[in-house]
Amino acid sequence: MMDEKKGIRLSESQRLSWLRLIRSENVGPVTFRHLIAHCGSASNALEMLPELVRRGGARRPIRIISVAEAEREMALAAQMGAVFTCIGEPDYPHYLRLSDNPPPLVAIKGNPNVFRLPAVAIVGARNASLIGMKLARIMARELGEAGYAVISGLARGIDRVAHEASLESGTVAVMAGGLDRPYPPENIALYNEIAGRDGAVISEMPFGWEPRARDFPRRNRIIAALSLGLLVVEAAERSGSLISARLAGELGRLVFAIPGSPLDPRAKGTNALLKNGAILVTDTADILSALRPLLDRPTPDDTAFLAPDIDFPPITPPNETDRDHVINLLGPVPIDTDDLIRTSGLHPSVVILILLELDLAGRLHRQSGCHVSLIDP
Repeated sequence: MMDEKKGIRLSESQRLSWLRLIRSENVGPVTFRHLIAHCGSASNALEMLPELVRRGGARRPIRIISVAEAEREMALAAQMGAVFTCIGEPDYPHYLRLSDNPPPLVAIKGNPNVFRLPAVAIVGARNASLIGMKLARIMARELGEAGYAVISGLARGIDRVAHEASLESGTVAVMAGGLDRPYPPENIALYNEIAGRDGAVISEMPFGWEPRARDFPRRNRIIAALSLGLLVVEAAERSGSLISARLAGELGRLVFAIPGSPLDPRAKGTNALLKNGAILVTDTADILSALRPLLDRPTPDDTAFLAPDIDFPPITPPNETDRDHVINLLGPVPIDTDDLIRTSGLHPSVVILILLELDLAGRLHRQSGCHVSLIDP
């Protein structure tokens, strides 16, 4: 557990601006950070969005969430006892903050202190075997007894038993939809129990958002990011658990897997993970010994991201020649941003601003590893 809470708190007007900005069209975590860096604050960014979008060549105006819409969402959160926490604030989840491109703002219901515990994610098959659920239950309970929070996705099968076994010690359920749209319906009672004890439920999605199939990989990324390591108990060859494991590896988290019978299709995914370098687990001690060296890593300070509203000196917008030059270098095949900057010969800030304009205009596709491609070359 960390010794103290680090960070500063936003004012309510700043929090409202953050919510409006991240909920506006074409604004994701990467774009959000670039907007804050370029504009100085969320409120400044909201004012500058229409001009940035126009310069990016958008075919229509960008949709910016209104003050009334953001206030309604904040009221919904308050009604169900949830709070919005921004990156850099004391209650923003520690390990999530240390991941690549974390969500600027998350909604949390429950005890935020659970995020101050070191954490292990446990995921696996929805149609889990009896032995798989027994192993997940044992390891979740023993990890809790060792002082770890257990992170999972509130799904059927392995997720459910992992949450149930760590209710007393602290567990976190990550939602694919809004906090007011828990899924699946049969786990709503468990959802309420997690939030009502020393655990928490968390989501980056808007209130009222019904989870779709494409939202679950985003949910899985947060599950991995909240943890020091991720344990896959059972997984078929193509499953969401393997997506979680891949995302955990990309984030530099340890990946653990329990071996299974080659005759059981629910073990094909875990056995494949082991062949590709996952840490073999037969008991909880295997996880604890691998994670122990990670507990004493220094904690970086990220409060600079929460600087009060600043009037930055105006930056000269890129001229049309520079913009056309960058667009001509882009295409449908993703390229590394650093390579783009070197090849263009332009100042990095100019290239980053052009990419920001294209992104807000819906013309840029950002991928992992700082790769970008043009949607309409």
